[in-house]
Amino acid sequence: MIDALIGAALKRRFLVILAAIVVVAVGGWSTMRLNLAAFPDVTNIQVQVNTQAPGLAAPEVERLITFPVESVMNGLPGVEQVRSISKTGLSVVTIVFSDSTDIYFARQLVLERLQIAKERIPNGLGNPEIGPLTTGLGQVYKYILTSPTLDLSELRAINDWVVKFQLRTIPGVTDVLSFGGQVRQYQVNIDPNRLIAYDLSIADVRKALQANNSNAGGWYIEGKETQLVVRGEGLVQGGSVGLTDIGDIVLKTVDGTPIFVRDVANVEFGSEIRQGAVSKDGKGEVVMGVVLQLQGADTNGVINAIREKIKSIQATLPRDVTIAPVYDQAELIQKAIGTVTKALEEAAVLIVVVLFLFLWNIRSALVVLASIPLSMLAAVIMMRIAGLSANLQSLGGLAIAIGMMVDGSLVMVENIVRHLAEPHGQDRSLTYRVAQAAREVGQPIFFAVLIIIVVFLPLFTLQGVEGKLFSPMAFVIAFAMLGSLIVALVVVPVLASIVLRGRFSEKDNFLMRGIKAIYRPILAFALRRRLVVVAIAVAALLGSLALVPRLGTEFVPVLDEGTLSIRVTMNPKISLEESLRIAQRVETKLRAYPEVISAISQIGRPELGGDPESVNNNEIWVSLKPQPDWTSFASRDDMVRKIAENLSEYPGIAISVSQPIANRVDELLSGVKAQLAIKLFGDDLKILEQKGREIQEIVQAAPGAADVQMEQISGEAQLVVKADRAELARYGLNVADVMEVVSTAVGGEEVTNVLDGQRRFAIYLRVATDFRSDADAISRLWVANKDGVRVPLSRVAQIGTVEGPPMISRENAQRRVVIQANVAGQDLGSFVAGLQRAVADKVQLPPGYFVTWGGQFENQQRAQQTLMIVVPLCLGLIFLLLYLSFGSAMDAFLIILNVPFALIGGVFSLWISGQFLSVPSSVGFIALFGVATLNGVVMVSYFNHLLELGRSVRDAVTEGALLRLRPVLMTALVASLGLIPLLLASGIGSEVQRPLATVVVGGLVTSTLLTLIVLPAIFSWVAEWAEARRGQQSSKVKTGEMVR
Repeated sequence: MIDALIGAALKRRFLVILAAIVVVAVGGWSTMRLNLAAFPDVTNIQVQVNTQAPGLAAPEVERLITFPVESVMNGLPGVEQVRSISKTGLSVVTIVFSDSTDIYFARQLVLERLQIAKERIPNGLGNPEIGPLTTGLGQVYKYILTSPTLDLSELRAINDWVVKFQLRTIPGVTDVLSFGGQVRQYQVNIDPNRLIAYDLSIADVRKALQANNSNAGGWYIEGKETQLVVRGEGLVQGGSVGLTDIGDIVLKTVDGTPIFVRDVANVEFGSEIRQGAVSKDGKGEVVMGVVLQLQGADTNGVINAIREKIKSIQATLPRDVTIAPVYDQAELIQKAIGTVTKALEEAAVLIVVVLFLFLWNIRSALVVLASIPLSMLAAVIMMRIAGLSANLQSLGGLAIAIGMMVDGSLVMVENIVRHLAEPHGQDRSLTYRVAQAAREVGQPIFFAVLIIIVVFLPLFTLQGVEGKLFSPMAFVIAFAMLGSLIVALVVVPVLASIVLRGRFSEKDNFLMRGIKAIYRPILAFALRRRLVVVAIAVAALLGSLALVPRLGTEFVPVLDEGTLSIRVTMNPKISLEESLRIAQRVETKLRAYPEVISAISQIGRPELGGDPESVNNNEIWVSLKPQPDWTSFASRDDMVRKIAENLSEYPGIAISVSQPIANRVDELLSGVKAQLAIKLFGDDLKILEQKGREIQEIVQAAPGAADVQMEQISGEAQLVVKADRAELARYGLNVADVMEVVSTAVGGEEVTNVLDGQRRFAIYLRVATDFRSDADAISRLWVANKDGVRVPLSRVAQIGTVEGPPMISRENAQRRVVIQANVAGQDLGSFVAGLQRAVADKVQLPPGYFVTWGGQFENQQRAQQTLMIVVPLCLGLIFLLLYLSFGSAMDAFLIILNVPFALIGGVFSLWISGQFLSVPSSVGFIALFGVATLNGVVMVSYFNHLLELGRSVRDAVTEGALLRLRPVLMTALVASLGLIPLLLASGIGSEVQRPLATVVVGGLVTSTLLTLIVLPAIFSWVAEWAEARRGQQSSKVKTGEMVR
């Protein structure tokens, strides 16, 4: 079949060249239209349900809202996990589905079940909503609004009703969140004493406000020739006039004298009760917008559209209002992709140099070189068809494949050139000689490239985060190798038949003469001292295997995003104003570093749909200059350490330094913004806290532990108003009458809205501040019922301050507390192993309480377990392919021996460079197996060819090794040089690629040495043994014939 394919291509050269031109054209078009992203989206399939419950404390939120929502979500098809957070005024339930579930189907399922949940939530306590359809990388753009003349409420109104509305019209934008500033309200602040004086209640004021703010329509009045539209206008007007309209609303009439709202309340502009704020560079509060990208959209295209839209919006805003970007993910995309594209360009240059030096012929080098763009463009076409984006990992696949994709073409051209240089056959046509040479190596090339594709099958079996992270790389490598196979078997012979005309010298160039002069005596020694050579190789293998336990393990190296995320956790009792003061002091300290461009504090939470944080949590985004411009820090780790030390001087706060996207992804996957999540499950919050503290102390004492924190599940100051049922009965009151005071008089109520153009502002009813500022003031508020009975609140309720939980976390229908940590200066695997032993020995858990270990450690364990099963199966499949190719189990065994011996250089390279055994380095070993197998196929297939021609074993091995020296060296050099730029790269994303490149480059050194020295020695040994055995069998047959 392969011979027929080569023959058909050479007969129809014009069609082959035309097809190559089409591939170039379509590939170029596809390249321009590939989606661009910084990294593959590793977010699992999840739907978030958010419920605002104004005023409710965490225990009430859990009982009345979270549990009803959770209970209807468990049991949905494909659900793998249901977790929740209940905080004061907020419930967030996250439903995680299997990766095979369509996200829109999952949202539909959740939406249907929400109707049941809403029936189980008491009226008026909350309305569950599905969160925006976005991902861990979805916060693609952030901007702030500034003005020298407008205050925060006016800037917030511009953002809410102008900027956000325009940005939401962009395809690919799912939502825009407002963060910071003050949401304007028309506040009706009631004086309860005046209410009593006029014999009114809060319910009367509420009813009057709602009854005096409406419009109506009366259809038409028909005239003789025209008709009039009848309208009734009674809405409260916008702006300051609205304050007058509200104040002039009549509550009742006494002896013909109207009692107005202004007689019992102060009507003024105020701000909504807020649980979040933003400040910048220590200069005060700002208003920020966060643009969320729709899941699956083209990140780069969306950001470009946002930039253009911002320009048009800016032109419509008041002259002194400015929209300034503070975070633009496109910069990260360009830097991450730039790291890989730069490595690709450098690799291409190195490969050209190697090809020219070894082939010493520009035309043959150009033929091989032509296979690179053709293979890459074929891969890009397949990427577009498969819907893959161009990101750090997918382009990293091209960087890995660039060295391997020329292997088939290289072997093909080298064999063609060698045949053309031979004196016999000169009377034949060029096309015939090219065909003969191509057919000679066609089958080995086919099986070798097929084996390389099979080698990467384990990456397709990875699940979860690791699967999403590395499957794009595996797909692109498979696409590139498939393209390179077609190019090597079809295009290269055609190009060779056109370009490689004239005479070729059979003599080696100066480089190969020098290399062969060194190699020939080494090979002779290896064939004489076969036992010594094999013993040395086995010793090196055993030594490398002994090093493996010392390497340490981790999931994926920390990726440098070029931005820091500093999480400041304060006392749960802290107020928003105090959080802002601390934030501004921290920002000022950070801005003192010359490396810091800006520091933006995000305190608490934005609108519904954002991160569910409390006001005691502040996440500071620190934008940094490029690392070459740093003067205060030697490295990123040095920066993190010094900043943490500098900020730790503030008493009572905990500092955790990480990176924004890493934090966001960790939180979406495990619910925790850290690498390691130790989850303690149980029912009683007090026991959870006690045992959680014990575990936290163990983690803090462990070497390598950093940013150790436990979720705060106590310490929130709560003023509890507990109804006294006996006293209520004495006065003929109900519990609802007391709760009305708590929720409306103290908490406040949005009773209606003022429409100001397209803007909407709430009319908020509440008791004036002086009457609710402390427990004593609240105790003097009046409780009334519909019959007019009034008594002070202190008579019918117990009022006191207690400490309660600021949040309650649940997972799979159980309460839990999380102890989170990052790991610094140690590998994650051994760090967790030590902690597991320590926790098991020192922490005694009551019945029903248990610990699980999550975060990146969970991902790492899952990846290791998958690879331990799949890699041996993959090696078995490779053995089968080799057997089918050679028809000999012994030859297949000899070639696959290269795989364990290739480990030697990879393991030693990791150990010398101080890197850990991670998923990227495992991918490197997989890639290494493919190249090592390819070299073995090239060598053994030629040994067998020479044996078939009648050479003795020693002559066949010596001649074959010397003749295959050039393609083996070129294959190894091209593959390793293709990764050298990634090995030396220092840009964003290089941290993930470096372990992979280290393993491949180091492994190819030992693999090539073993292919050139150990493999000939073992092959000659086995071949001589097989020859002797055949001789014995032959002599037995002859003896038997003589006897007969």
